[in-house]
Amino acid sequence: MLNLSVLLEDSARKYPTKDAFIFMDTHLNYAQINGAANQIANALVKAGIQAGDKVALSCLNLPYFPMIYFGILKAGGVVVPLSVLLKREEVAYHLKDSEAKAYFCFLGAPGLPMLEEGYAGFQQAEQCTDMFVITAKPTDASPIEGLKTLGMLMAGQSPIMETVQTKASDTAVIIYTSGTTGRPKGAELTHSNLSLNAILSADLFTPTTDDNILIVLPLFHIFAMTVLMNAGIYRGTTNVLLPRFDAEAVLGLMLKHRISIFAGVPTMYWGLLNYEGKSFDLSAIADRLRICVSGGASLPVKVLEDFEAKFKVEILEGYGMSEGSPVVTFNQFDSGRKPGSIGTPVWGVEVKIVDENGQEMPTGEKGELIYRGHNVMKGYYNKPEANAKTIKNGWLHSGDVAVKDEDGFFYIVDRTKDMIIRGGLNVYPREVEEVLMKHEAVSLVAVIGIPDEQYGEEIKACVVLKEGQSIAESDLIAWTKDRIAAYKYPRVIEFLDALPQSATGKILKKELRKRSG
Repeated sequence: MLNLSVLLEDSARKYPTKDAFIFMDTHLNYAQINGAANQIANALVKAGIQAGDKVALSCLNLPYFPMIYFGILKAGGVVVPLSVLLKREEVAYHLKDSEAKAYFCFLGAPGLPMLEEGYAGFQQAEQCTDMFVITAKPTDASPIEGLKTLGMLMAGQSPIMETVQTKASDTAVIIYTSGTTGRPKGAELTHSNLSLNAILSADLFTPTTDDNILIVLPLFHIFAMTVLMNAGIYRGTTNVLLPRFDAEAVLGLMLKHRISIFAGVPTMYWGLLNYEGKSFDLSAIADRLRICVSGGASLPVKVLEDFEAKFKVEILEGYGMSEGSPVVTFNQFDSGRKPGSIGTPVWGVEVKIVDENGQEMPTGEKGELIYRGHNVMKGYYNKPEANAKTIKNGWLHSGDVAVKDEDGFFYIVDRTKDMIIRGGLNVYPREVEEVLMKHEAVSLVAVIGIPDEQYGEEIKACVVLKEGQSIAESDLIAWTKDRIAAYKYPRVIEFLDALPQSATGKILKKELRKRSG
């Protein structure tokens, strides 16, 4: 038997009075988080939630997230974390598709009407019978008549609970993939998938009870959930929560809470590197910052090098996906690291590069990255056709184009779907982006394919320039042309103030393609 909530229960036994989560001026220790999760679990069982029932959760990075997450697990339920940016139709789709019986939703924040959208979505999902509002304070009244608050649900419930027993192979979380092609699909991750991935993540960047982790990556996303929250709880770290990335807020919290571990996506490292506001004692931040982790997308080598020089810290890059719980490969202490690489396979996971027929590619040759091991999801919830395409003979096909070097390090070249075919020749945007990033005026870039009558697709670069810099489109095209094969350089460059990003900080190329279509 195994229930993922053992991570929290074990640390609550070992470190009951140690700060588990800090949000603004609120400090909650491990015993308090565990006690609150028990109250929520007891209430859910009383409300009729049975083992295997799905319970959805829309919540910003607040201490309520781990309380509810582990409360659902302790009740034997399956957590369905939802993006906080979903609109009502999307909420309805996720609740129906996952067959959620109950739904917890936070009020929202300025410009983020989560409750309004969540409640409208809930009303469209007939099978979802209960909705609970997470108010700012547990004693606050419900803003919608007839809807119970989290505080009302927990009132009078015992902080002691005997966790419902679940099997290692039972589903613990259904995490929705971003739906870059078609509608989002729910990846079923088991108690075993997530426990092993949290434990191996903790082995990769070695958090201890002395570490303070800053969690600004959204907890509804698998990266923050496993690599930060679950791995941190497993090791008894103190976790500082920030609901939204803001470079000034991040630097302020790093200083105030003596942050030793930070994880982000490339756009966050870029934002911290290019922050020019209030001055902070960077040497004090650098003295305490022990390790940084990057994932979610490829980190441009230039950004990695500049950040490491400024903050005197190593960034360890890894690769994962929701379907892999998430970690698949990582730059590891014992096998060394290579900037620009996603490292080597993690413990218990095999990785191969194959052609379209499933034949392994020789070293240095591009192909699709596939993997198998304890981290591979059960499958997409109620999607047998998608499962047959994605998992073949136990190997999960990632859809990412990668290459392996002679030392066994892997490099992501691009997403298969992002590849541009210009005049019958394959162009990988990442390669073009890396070249453009080397220009002194360029701050951020995304390369996409746009329809072209002659070549099928033409190469376009969407460029954000550094503050105070300017360059003509023709000059930047000519500069790139000198540094890359003739069929690869961008024929069109559009200068933008910012690039569209998802809730997790990924650059949304599909939005750029829509605008350019």
